Amino acid sequence: MSDEKTRPRAQDTGRAPLRSVSRRGSKMRRRLSGLLALGVALVAVGGLYTVFTPEPDQAIAADPAIVREGQQIYDNSCITCHGSNLQGVGGRGPSLVGVGEASVYYQVSTGRMPLAAQGAAAERKPPRYDERQIDALGAFIQANGGGPVLPAERGEALRGEELGRGGELFRLNCASCHNFTGRGGALSQGKFAPNLDPANESQIYAAMLSGPANMPTFADSQLSPEEKRDIIGYIKSVSSNNTGANPGGNGLGGFGPVPEGIVAFFVGLAALIGISLWIGSRQ
Repeated sequence: MSDEKTRPRAQDTGRAPLRSVSRRGSKMRRRLSGLLALGVALVAVGGLYTVFTPEPDQAIAADPAIVREGQQIYDNSCITCHGSNLQGVGGRGPSLVGVGEASVYYQVSTGRMPLAAQGAAAERKPPRYDERQIDALGAFIQANGGGPVLPAERGEALRGEELGRGGELFRLNCASCHNFTGRGGALSQGKFAPNLDPANESQIYAAMLSGPANMPTFADSQLSPEEKRDIIGYIKSVSSNNTGANPGGNGLGGFGPVPEGIVAFFVGLAALIGISLWIGSRQ
């Protein structure tokens, strides 16, 4: 009886190994399924990151030497006012983080930067750097601070063809400061809106993206790239440099109805005085 109690039964010795093997197999399947799910999740996250992350500037990614050249220009001419990390220096210059290459192109290509002297508004002057140096400086600012970038097109390629729509958009968004034909005008506190005749197409586009001085910024959600091009096309069509836009006669500076009204006022006043004198002489 004691031997039969202590001796394991045949059916028990046969089932125990089968249960342990099945448990190990189920654990292995769970681990494999978990690793597979993790792999699928990682691939999905990587795909979403690739789709929704904006592509870096190709010129910056392709040629880091341009960024290094821009850093040398920055260290020589800009670091005193804008800081070693683009953070700005109080009382000297604002932060450049987020301004992008668009702002750099506008400010430097128009000669407003480097700033000659502090004032209510920076005036246009001959630029200190050539186009390559300006692009290099913009590449450095873009690589370290980010912000709006200019389109690849330059010159007349930025002019839209819908001049009627461009004129309407210009009158709605720009004429209150720049006048109806882009000749500029005085603002409050000694500031002024500049004449747009000397500005090239890229400078006008960059100004709409960066909003220099008192000018508001116009993101693509406010003015689409096509609408910006139409505005540029309209500005160039009424520019004093466009000889084909002048129908003849004296343009009176292209300021619109104001100088024309002044001329009409003085001509009419002189005519009234002459008529009054003539009537008095007859009496």
